[in-house]
Amino acid sequence: MRKLSMMMLCLALFSSLLAACGSSGTSEKQPANNGGQKNNGTVTEGTDTPKENDKKVTISIYYPLPDQVERRKLEDDKIRRFQEKYPNVTIEKSDWHYNVNEIGIKMAANEAPTFFNTFATEAKFLVERGWAADITELWNNYAHKDEINPILQGQFNIDGKVFGVTQNGYVTSTVVNKKMLEDKNVPVPSYDWTWDDLLATAQAVADPKKGVSGIAPMGKENAAGWNWTNFLFEAGGEIQTIEGGKVKAAFNSEAGLKALEFYHKLRWEANAIPQDWALNWGDAVGALAQGRTAMVIAGAEGPLDAAMNQGGIKPEDLLTFPMPAYEKGGKHYGILGGDYLVINPNASKDEQEAAFNYITFDYFSDAWLESVDRDIQARKTEGKYFIPSQMYYFKSDSEYGKKAQAIFDKYDNVYKYNAESNKLLDGKPEAQYNTQDYYGAMTNVIQEVFSKKDTDLKQKLQEAADTVQKNFFDKIAAE
Repeated sequence: MRKLSMMMLCLALFSSLLAACGSSGTSEKQPANNGGQKNNGTVTEGTDTPKENDKKVTISIYYPLPDQVERRKLEDDKIRRFQEKYPNVTIEKSDWHYNVNEIGIKMAANEAPTFFNTFATEAKFLVERGWAADITELWNNYAHKDEINPILQGQFNIDGKVFGVTQNGYVTSTVVNKKMLEDKNVPVPSYDWTWDDLLATAQAVADPKKGVSGIAPMGKENAAGWNWTNFLFEAGGEIQTIEGGKVKAAFNSEAGLKALEFYHKLRWEANAIPQDWALNWGDAVGALAQGRTAMVIAGAEGPLDAAMNQGGIKPEDLLTFPMPAYEKGGKHYGILGGDYLVINPNASKDEQEAAFNYITFDYFSDAWLESVDRDIQARKTEGKYFIPSQMYYFKSDSEYGKKAQAIFDKYDNVYKYNAESNKLLDGKPEAQYNTQDYYGAMTNVIQEVFSKKDTDLKQKLQEAADTVQKNFFDKIAAE
């Protein structure tokens, strides 16, 4: 969920490197060709001087936020290189970042940029409302489409049509400050851990009098519902089911109750969460970086980057765990999420083609690999670390993926994920319909649980399900 990142997954999982992802940029040079993208009827695969569409076009692009100074510099470099190749395209910068409460207004007023960022949860929502362009033809003419990570891209492939381009992805993990555990003589649990292990570890390392928590589950904005859903999945639950073309709330189940009871234990029995528990994604990640919590739940890249490059925590003191299983032998389910770029359906065909060219401009380029190498070297000089994404837009076992990994392996300032931990990661996709609305409803429940010890958990869970069912799910005609 990159609303946290967004998420998400604003957490840009490519950090400050990947200009191919509209949320990031790169400083690499222009590749020799456009990766096979079809331009004005001519496929440019393997051509040094491709025929470009010379029609004048203006597009507005997804641009980093004002406080993301370095990423803006990198995006500016990408714009410069893109316009050298496509001098007919004028680019306007938009720093509007996707907000589910604003997208309808933006579309109605024709103020949405030519392409914008969004999350894995939003595919059905955007498509059903006509707010995502059908880019199937552009996709089919893209030479590298078969090298794109199918697990990620599949989230925006609906009914045989393509409505978005993947940037990156993640499986929700638990990032652990190992040194905080060791300083209190708390054993580091096995990667194949359980809810009981997490509870015991969080309780043992917490020091409420000093303002230190064992774990900082998010308790504010939709992030709270997003964090909690990992436990729903681990207990065997689902967000929703589809029966006879109707979407039905399913999280008000025994699994949902178990997950809510676990949150109640963290708060009231273990006293393991922050006293000021109303944390959003940035607050929780910041607490980890500042040594005010030993554990945080998120896609690993954001917390690792903040802890090492802002908090000065050494990489050997940070571990990335899969989410804990409900019980021994159970699945280590973590939400499979990601960041995507969607083209505005109100844009003209020429504008949509220019936007697609911009989105994929640096994908599969040697120039990006060279830029990664340079960036890692520059970070080393500055005493900074590079954190690879857990899941890139390309297949990890592709030739391109192997080239990227070879670069990562050369340097000691690149964070190395533990292979044993990675083997236990088990991603479970977010629900197809109104997931952000569901997250919001569950956030209200979690805030009740954290603020009132005697909250009727089953009743609150049922009330949330009734609200989501009536206000959202009942209005859907599912397939």
